[in-house]
Amino acid sequence: MPAKLELYRVFREVAETCSISAAAASLYISQSAVSQSVRQLEQQLQVRLFTRESRGVSLTADGRLLYDYVSKAIDLIESGEDKLSKTRALELGHLAIGASDTLTRRYLLPYLKEFHSAYPAVELEIRNGTSQGVLDLLHAGRVDLGFSSKSADPAIFESRRCFDTHYIFVAAPDYPCDFSREYSLAELAAMPLILLDHKASSRGFLEELFLAHGLALRPAFELGTHDLQLALARIGLGVAGVTEEFSRSTLERGVVRRLRVAPEIPPRSVQVCTLRGVAPTAATSRFMELLREEP
Repeated sequence: MPAKLELYRVFREVAETCSISAAAASLYISQSAVSQSVRQLEQQLQVRLFTRESRGVSLTADGRLLYDYVSKAIDLIESGEDKLSKTRALELGHLAIGASDTLTRRYLLPYLKEFHSAYPAVELEIRNGTSQGVLDLLHAGRVDLGFSSKSADPAIFESRRCFDTHYIFVAAPDYPCDFSREYSLAELAAMPLILLDHKASSRGFLEELFLAHGLALRPAFELGTHDLQLALARIGLGVAGVTEEFSRSTLERGVVRRLRVAPEIPPRSVQVCTLRGVAPTAATSRFMELLREEP
């Protein structure tokens, strides 16, 4: 088909210029090459496309019929090529990102701002979800890249570490607990805990950690957002299990305090993931480059 497409390009140029020589000059090829291309196309289609006249050539009835379709098809192809070129130059395009609500607010905002400022013609789309939900979106091709704190299957995804997160427990400064001593996991499990719901990967991580110590979690509150956890902890409703990196401003203001826990809870990594075997778009590649830089 690529070779035949070139024949159609020559055919269109001859049809529009009504001249073999003018078409040759426009296409930067020899007149003999133009004539040969026209003959080859006529042989393949088994029709006569042009008639010779004293001042050049003109389309036959079959030629006019073919020209209507060829002209529209090549215009569409050239339009597509132009859009691809603009997409590669980030003058056009679309970038869909999957991430949790908290990660978007606490980590991605400066990168999104910088990307949009540099490439305003690229349409940004954010799809919020849990780590597993984001990986499902990525696998289905509904986002170009996703952020997950859950280990991604290396057979399906390519992953790169962005940063580590640390799980901590916090409570209001006047909550009836002793902030000076260490609490065991068993003692924490007996407290009125404020946790994310079962869909969150951090909740699954915590469940596995406690189960490894023979403990079952029965939280008093199961919520959908990290900010709501902190809000309930601030008013003294219980002890919230939250991500330290996303709670620093609240901790620094002193509206909640961190409980000391033994043993220490191991860190988790937030990874940026793409679908293995799928070449990233220019917008995807550039956004991932930004992640390596300070926003």
